[in-house]
Amino acid sequence: MAGNTALGAILGAVVGGGAGAIIGKKMDKQAEDIKTQVPGAKVERVDEGITVEFSSAVLYGFDSYSLTDASKQTLNSLITILNKYPDTNLEVQGHTDNKGTVEYNMGLSIKRATSVADYLKANGIAAGRITTKGYGLTVPKYTNDTEEGRAQNRRVEFLIAANQKMQQDAQKEAGQQQKQQ
Repeated sequence: MAGNTALGAILGAVVGGGAGAIIGKKMDKQAEDIKTQVPGAKVERVDEGITVEFSSAVLYGFDSYSLTDASKQTLNSLITILNKYPDTNLEVQGHTDNKGTVEYNMGLSIKRATSVADYLKANGIAAGRITTKGYGLTVPKYTNDTEEGRAQNRRVEFLIAANQKMQQDAQKEAGQQQKQQ
């Protein structure tokens, strides 16, 4: 399941301890902002990170990686929040349904992730914060047995995790809190 790809990427950035608790509070605030301000986003807190899922209905038509005007508006809402939290990194993951070949879908998923990443970069998100991955049809989150399920599998997910600066700041803050106790 896709949750495992998200969990693995976020666990790779986990700090833990007092610093992890500080990061967790910052991520709670960012996740709440995304939930309330970004239409069409499914938001989930995972350890010290956040996953945000956008279905194809929000971003793409079938067999497409071109962003629609509506999807750009949705991404603009996300960009506003990402700019409020500059000490986070983003992994943009592209996914497809099971129609077509494995090779074709892998290419399409990479193009989907790249089109979103390019849009973010063109609208003020630092390129150094963003990585992209394509998963093609390999990580379905929904059934591919129905048209509705396939439509939900045509999606982009964001994994948001603390960058090195946030981790270092949280460790300093946790150290100061320990000294005060």
